[in-house]
Amino acid sequence: MTPDAALAPLTTIGLGGRARWLARCTNGGELRDSLAFASREGLPVQVFSGGSNIIFADDGFDGVVVNVALRGIREEDSADGVKLSAGAGELWDGIVGHAVEKGWGGIECLSGIPGSTGGTPVQNAGAYGQEVAETLTSVRALDRRTLTEKEFSRDECGFGYRESRFKRDDADRFIITEVRFLLRKNMKPEIRYAELKRVIDARGGDLSLRAVRDAVIGLRRKKSMVVDPADGNSRSVGSFFTNPVVTQEFFELRMKGIPVPTYPAPGGIKISAAWLVEHAGFPRGLTRKGAGISDNHALAIVNRGGTTSDVLALASEIEKGVEMKFGVQLRREAVVVSHAPGKR
Repeated sequence: MTPDAALAPLTTIGLGGRARWLARCTNGGELRDSLAFASREGLPVQVFSGGSNIIFADDGFDGVVVNVALRGIREEDSADGVKLSAGAGELWDGIVGHAVEKGWGGIECLSGIPGSTGGTPVQNAGAYGQEVAETLTSVRALDRRTLTEKEFSRDECGFGYRESRFKRDDADRFIITEVRFLLRKNMKPEIRYAELKRVIDARGGDLSLRAVRDAVIGLRRKKSMVVDPADGNSRSVGSFFTNPVVTQEFFELRMKGIPVPTYPAPGGIKISAAWLVEHAGFPRGLTRKGAGISDNHALAIVNRGGTTSDVLALASEIEKGVEMKFGVQLRREAVVVSHAPGKR
């Protein structure tokens, strides 16, 4: 347990103050000890792992910040393919790269996504036509109330578009410790995303797992969605907003005749948030004080040497602008942590 610890260096956006206590937990015992300490001291707890989707307040966090760093990979052959289990603290892109090198398919389009493996079920991470929910079989998680572990099947995770029970119904109750997947051997990738298909076709149509991974990383790098210290536009939390899903009735009432890109979605129509942002008057490269919109991706709010307050002010301005122009409320994908939330 480290007192008065800097938080900004632990995040991809590089913002935030200091934590009263920082607990880096490499096993279940350390996780339980840190939660028990917070309970004894009456302190709030904030859990994170890879730091790619979280923004801490400029004043820091007046409690215990728990950094989940559980590592380890296990593999087991099965009749259906390969069962792959990974500790929540394993870097996600490392898991994807490992699977691709082994010739195991199912997560190759999720290459280049920063952060930890344990964070992927919370957000139901997805990109270029794939989602974690498609290959995940179960997760193990620590119940913060009882300090006991519980296993959840894929169906019990309550997956939806960029969400799960861990982000919705049970937000802040469970800490994911291990994620299990079923991957396929000798699998030919299914390319569902038009932009990715164009890149692959331009490269000769190679559908090997390695070729698809390289194409995805290339696309993400062009958008500054691969963390790179040399690329100032990657000092972000990735997409700050999710693509809104609206009902057919709302779309026909408010958006009919507007050439906004759309995609089919359960229960309605998914609208391109990036299009909404740019057409509400917030172009790429726009800067407000020390925050700005990425030069390469309209959904990434970038730290341009400012503060968390600068980023949140710009985010609020964008939200109000989009709602005023289109009547659509943007939903934040990033986790914003206040200085002194209610004690738990």
